Amino acid sequence: MYAGVGLTAIAALVPFLDRAVLADHVRAGYPGYAPDAVDAAVTAYLVILAVVGALGLLGWTGTIWATHAGKRWATWLATALLTLGLCVAIAALTIRDTSGDVGLAPLLGWLLVVPCVPGLAAVVLSRRV
Repeated sequence: MYAGVGLTAIAALVPFLDRAVLADHVRAGYPGYAPDAVDAAVTAYLVILAVVGALGLLGWTGTIWATHAGKRWATWLATALLTLGLCVAIAALTIRDTSGDVGLAPLLGWLLVVPCVPGLAAVVLSRRV
């Protein structure tokens, strides 16, 4: 589960480290946007991705705590959070905006899938115990 925390943190930080991925994606979808409009769209995406990342880290922390505390509902929590994480990742990869292109840059959408891998492993392993 600690791998999930690390991967979630990386997925949350990458958009801030390389804003150009988002800016290029917005410019490609909306070539008529002024630089200020592109910056506003990038800022909006960064806020959304930061909230998603923070909620993901909170979910991992809660699941780790519940597991270590021996809570019987820890497996259900992990399963629910995995389902939610997969829904967010699928939405990021598939929802189209008004330009007809995928709203979020595909690289960043796929980056949201990465923490789901240790999430799936955590759920599978917790059900075997």
